[in-house]
Amino acid sequence: MTTVATKPVRRPTGRRTGVSKPSGWWGLAFIAPATIGLIALYAWPFVSTLLKSFQDVPAFGPATFVGLDNYTTLIGDGDFWKAFRNSALYTVIILLGIPLAVVLASLIEQVGRGRAIYRVLFFLPVVTLPVAIGMVWRFIYNGDFGLLNYVLSWFGIDGQFWVADPRFTIYAFGVVGIWMGLGINLIILGAGLQAIPKALYEASSLDGAGRVRQFFHITVPLLSPSIFFVTILSVISALQMFDLLFIMLRGVNNTALTDSKTIVYLFYEKAFVQFDQGYGAAIAIVLLMVIMIATALQFRLQRSWVFYG
Repeated sequence: MTTVATKPVRRPTGRRTGVSKPSGWWGLAFIAPATIGLIALYAWPFVSTLLKSFQDVPAFGPATFVGLDNYTTLIGDGDFWKAFRNSALYTVIILLGIPLAVVLASLIEQVGRGRAIYRVLFFLPVVTLPVAIGMVWRFIYNGDFGLLNYVLSWFGIDGQFWVADPRFTIYAFGVVGIWMGLGINLIILGAGLQAIPKALYEASSLDGAGRVRQFFHITVPLLSPSIFFVTILSVISALQMFDLLFIMLRGVNNTALTDSKTIVYLFYEKAFVQFDQGYGAAIAIVLLMVIMIATALQFRLQRSWVFYG
């Protein structure tokens, strides 16, 4: 009987070896730039705005604490409720563009060649400066020599002052908003369409399902997570609408500007034109609460219509 010699196992003696233990400070150093940016650009402005909403902040002189006076004044302010109504109406119009984006994304997905060209053409408004977009659409909507009225004249339809008449202003802005957001919606929805298994369409075709039935029974249910994501982005973006109103109606002395203000434009007017920063801060906090409530409500309702397959 033979025995195999084994090498004795050396137990650690507690001495320090050449490999040093990594320090936790390196992790903090790596996340420090992002953390500082979040604090400086998001956390501190929010805290500062929240504090100012409880103060009277004049253009010159120290601020004074006024409690809930800014919020009570806001509740009884007719201009605020008019701006809230305009923002809500604009948001509803923007949401009407999501079904259009779903249909266009499905049609583009059916294109064999040139699919990327269509996506680029629809995505161009997303990377275009809002100032340029506002100036172009201001020319299109011009009541005297605008392109839209010129095209309508071909069919014997009388033109309108689309951005000078408060009856049409928000709807005119809604059309521009749908056009601006169509590109990013198509990209998101197109990615969702590519994730749908092709075998489902092939199996449904063998069962006799046509394109329309496939769209409503396969495409829309399996695309619902992407539609939900697009809806969240659209609502938040619509409630923050300011640039189109500022560019297309700034300097126009008509009733359209008075009757078409959104919440963000009212905040700009109170805080930076009238220098009532305390009241403007209260408007900003209320807008934040509205966006949070709208987002929470959408997350609550998505349980009944979003299908996570």
